[in-house]
This record gives sequence, C-alpha cells and structure tokens, in this order.
Amino acid sequence: MSIMLFLERLYMALIIMCVKLLGRKGYTKYKLEALKEGLKRNKSYPMVLIQIPMYNEKEVYKLSIGAACALSWPSDRFIVQVLDDSTNEFLIDLVELECQKWTEMGVNVKYEPRNNRNGYKAGALRVGLKKQYAKDCEFVAIFDADFQPEEDFLWRTIPYLLENPELGLVQARWKFVNADECLLTRLQEMSLDYHFSVEQEVGSSTCSFFGFNGTAGVWRIRAVNDAGGWKDRTTVEDMDLAVRASLKGWKFVFVGDLAVKNELPSTFKAYRYQQHRWSCGPANLFRKMTKEIICCERVSLWKKFHLIYAFFLVRKIVAHWVTFFFYCVIIPASVLVPEVHLPKPLAIYIPAITTILNAICTPRSFHLLIFWILFENVMSLHQSKAAIIGLIEANRVNE
Repeated sequence: MSIMLFLERLYMALIIMCVKLLGRKGYTKYKLEALKEGLKRNKSYPMVLIQIPMYNEKEVYKLSIGAACALSWPSDRFIVQVLDDSTNEFLIDLVELECQKWTEMGVNVKYEPRNNRNGYKAGALRVGLKKQYAKDCEFVAIFDADFQPEEDFLWRTIPYLLENPELGLVQARWKFVNADECLLTRLQEMSLDYHFSVEQEVGSSTCSFFGFNGTAGVWRIRAVNDAGGWKDRTTVEDMDLAVRASLKGWKFVFVGDLAVKNELPSTFKAYRYQQHRWSCGPANLFRKMTKEIICCERVSLWKKFHLIYAFFLVRKIVAHWVTFFFYCVIIPASVLVPEVHLPKPLAIYIPAITTILNAICTPRSFHLLIFWILFENVMSLHQSKAAIIGLIEANRVNE
C-alpha cells in the first residue's frame, strides 16, 4: 500500500510539473478577460443565487453576509439567500437584522430560517433551491459562514460557465486568514495547500473532475438537478453531489488563482471532529457508489479508474492506513525488533520522497516539516478509524 501511495504522489507531481511547464491548467484555456468584456458588452447577465448556510455562527455571520452582499454583480441579477439553522434565539434575531440592513441598502437578501435541522447542511441547501424565486436562477454560488469572497468573485467564475455549457462546477481555492494563529493552523495549511495546489489541479487538468469542497464554488443549477440534487446520506454531501454530477457527464474546472478567505479550526477538538467527517464520509460514499460508478455508461473507463482507484481508494482510504500502519507501526518495529527487516528504499527513500512531495507546496512552513510529520502520524490513527467506520457503516458513520 505504501508503494500505491508513493506512485500516486509521484504521478500527481509529474502532472503538475507538466501543467506548469506547458501552462495547460484547466482554466487557462479560457480567455477570461475576453469573456468578461463580452459579458459587459452584451449586458446579458445571468441570474445568480448565493447561498450562505449557517448554524449558530455568532463570530462570522456579519462578515459572510457582508461579503456576499458586496459582490460586484448587477444588483437585480443576484439573490443572497441566508439559510439559518441556528438554535440560539438571540442570534437568530441578530442574523435577521443583518439581512434586513442589507435589504434596506438595495440588495436582494432572503432570510430563510428553519425550525429543524433535517439533512443538516445538505437539507438546508436543498430547501433553499426549492424556493420559488430560486427557480429563476441559472447558477448558485455557495459560501460557508466563515468564507468571505472578494468583490470580483462572480466575474472570475460565471464567465467559464457561460462559455462552456458542459461545465457544471467552477471551484476556487481557499485562503486561510488565521494560518499564523498557532502551530495547529500552520500544520493544517501545509496539508490543505497540497490538496488545492496538487490534487484539485490534477483532477481539473486531466479528468475535469475533482471533489467539490462544499464552499467557494459556483454550480450550474441544471447540473445539480440532473445529478439528483443534494443528498444527506453521508457527511460529505459536497463530494456526493460532485461524483453524481460527474457520472452524468458534467465537467468541472478548478481556478487556482482565485482564492476565498476563510478560517481554519484553531482548537484541536474542532479539528478532530472535522477530520472524522472528512475521513469517514468519503469511505462511506465509496461503499455506497462503487457499483454505480462501475455500471455507469456515460463516462470512460479511464474516468472510472480515476474515481475508484485514485480519488477514493488511494487518497481517501489507503493514505490514512499507510500513514498509521507503515509509519507508526512497521517502521518503528523494524527499529526496535531486529528480526523485522525493511529494505532501505522502502524504509527511507519512499517515505522521504512522499513526505517532501506533500509538504513542498507550502515553502514558508518547510522548517516545520518534522512537526508536520509527527502531527500527521498522530492524526492517522483517528483518520484510519474514521475510514473503517465509513466502510463498515458503524454507529458513528453520520456523526
């Protein structure tokens, strides 16, 4: 399994090198400036729905609503929909007042509270799309409550969807405003930088597919409906929708030079819960969708292989198990027990190259490499357990 992970990392590194040398990223083939000029000239602005799902977001609700309302798009051509599942009555009143403030300033803001949390985030997004006014919208942009898009976000995403009718999703990367808050956030930044700079870019450039990050992206509403809409059967409703849309033939593009500000979990408890969802959910989705992927007739054999082997098996399951069993059990055993012998390439070179390929995307934190290795090894037990829970659908699968 360590060789599987090593070859996958090496493959992605080679793809990224080719992409950078040839300038063939998924989004660079589009002439964005020309597309924007054509849109301004024709003044045929599509209607855009902006969804902000939130749950008791006392610290950030003003920032996210304010950033969405300040987007530079014709005010009569976008609707800001605040999907509030909060249970704190005082906070509910504050969020509603904030929405009313922006409404009085001329922004079309719809405040949509729920008296239940059925389906959690997926349920809220699903209910939001069923509103009568949402049926007039062609695209939907989604931002979690701690995300703050720049004013030109729609101008740097919508043109791609207008130019290519086969595109179902445009995804931006994340920019971490609190990366320097503590060592925990610095280490998270190293892992997530690799995810965006390599994994998302490779998927976009080779297969026009990658996992939707659940926020900071724009969907074509027709693609969402074609895929069956939002489902709450796993804790990764965003990935679920992306895989189903891909199987319907929709293509995705990742815009690596467009970043949306957000915050990283700054406490270990919050990070641990997040990692349980991110490790358990994909494994559970893999269990539920393997047969569907194999039987799908609308995608190529290469794309099926990419989905099953690279996207799910290696990156979402094997990666956790290798980190724990190989790095935390087998290698220490080879040091402590003389009878356990590992060839030098397997014990030193492969782990070292794999680690460097993961960490090289954040050069400013390269001096923290040892801390990152130790941290990832500690978390691997939690992530491996979560992946097993997802595969066998144990009690905590939907936690």
